[in-house]
Amino acid sequence: MLSTRLRWCFGLVLLVVATGCPKPAQPPITTLPPDYNRPLPPGERALVKLTDPSQFPDFSGGYERKTGLEQAAMYSLEYLSRPSSKQFFPYDDVTHERAVASVEALLDVLRNAKSPQELDQTIKQRFDIYISRGCDDKGTVLFTGYYRPVFDARLKSDAEFKYPLYKRPPDIEGDPVTGIYHRKGGGQYYTREEIDRGALAGKGLELCWLRDRFEAYIVTVQGSGRLRLQDGSLFDIGYNGNNGYEYTSIGQKLVEEGAIMPQELSLQGLIRFFQQHPEKLDSALAINKRYVFFTQRSGGPYGSLNVPVTPFRSVATDKQVYPRACVAFLATQLPAHSSDGQIRNHSYDGFALDQDTGGAIRAAGRCDVFMGTGPDVGELAGRTFAEGKIYYIFVKQDGGPSTMLASPSSPSAAVNVPVNNQGS
Repeated sequence: MLSTRLRWCFGLVLLVVATGCPKPAQPPITTLPPDYNRPLPPGERALVKLTDPSQFPDFSGGYERKTGLEQAAMYSLEYLSRPSSKQFFPYDDVTHERAVASVEALLDVLRNAKSPQELDQTIKQRFDIYISRGCDDKGTVLFTGYYRPVFDARLKSDAEFKYPLYKRPPDIEGDPVTGIYHRKGGGQYYTREEIDRGALAGKGLELCWLRDRFEAYIVTVQGSGRLRLQDGSLFDIGYNGNNGYEYTSIGQKLVEEGAIMPQELSLQGLIRFFQQHPEKLDSALAINKRYVFFTQRSGGPYGSLNVPVTPFRSVATDKQVYPRACVAFLATQLPAHSSDGQIRNHSYDGFALDQDTGGAIRAAGRCDVFMGTGPDVGELAGRTFAEGKIYYIFVKQDGGPSTMLASPSSPSAAVNVPVNNQGS
């Protein structure tokens, strides 16, 4: 895995030091970090079918990580039962019927496998296995985390609670296929900075108010929230569109500017930074022009497929290049509390359902793992940053093995996938 410093270092310079007799100076060797957001060629999907069994992952790790998986699979089947889901298939050689059958087959395997080894063998016998091209045609995917925060809020503003979260304005509409939002009639909508300065004030769009401006920002980045009201009751809100701008990481920008150290780049690190430097909050938040709108919604949080997402069993990907609601297998590292109370990365291999997307999730080189609700989970989500690989499984079709997604004569079909399933 990349070290924390390497994650954000743009242009790591390795100096070549010669010993012995003096030699002419050699030019520095520059290693560029991966471009996890590198787009695929137009019309190309993220997945390639593996035909070499030596490149299959070991699925046995999924046996110990089944909690919540059956429920997540049922949510995918709920989505796939809707007639509207059919418009997103076929996904290359995966028909809508095959997608449904694959989720159902996973449920059957989970209920009947008696050991990790049996689960691994059954998956390899019954399913075709596909791997993401990743950001580099070698399968490299950057995994990050997200969660549902819990903050105090009020339904009416006062001297303490004065930072609003807004409902979606009536002049914003979204494309049901691409999920892209825009101003009705064309033109760009207000940026986050303009909205924070009051562009929507007085229009009756305020849904609730928070006491801390950065807490309000966190909710708009995570896309959902559980809010505690004055009487102790909970007020759940969910995503209801955005202002049409791409997400920009303010944390990454602060690291690039030297304002914070790379090892301090976590949600808690950003909270501490702005507590110590409140004068920098305005300029920092303005970097991210994207603003998310909300609606009251209980029973979630919900993903972009309009079904609830399940901790560690739901992932967000770019729905322009990945198949919706389908079965994925993650091979990466995720943070967890160690026996000494510290948070450290641990190897993670487990199944998930592809049920969400996000403003920062673009192209085949990104995957966001939903981790749950609350501040403890938020601490883990804020520290999730590791390379790995993501696989998808689909039940084998009748009539023999299916073919490669891309023609072997196509340059894009020559995906060099290392046997090491844990990433670099």
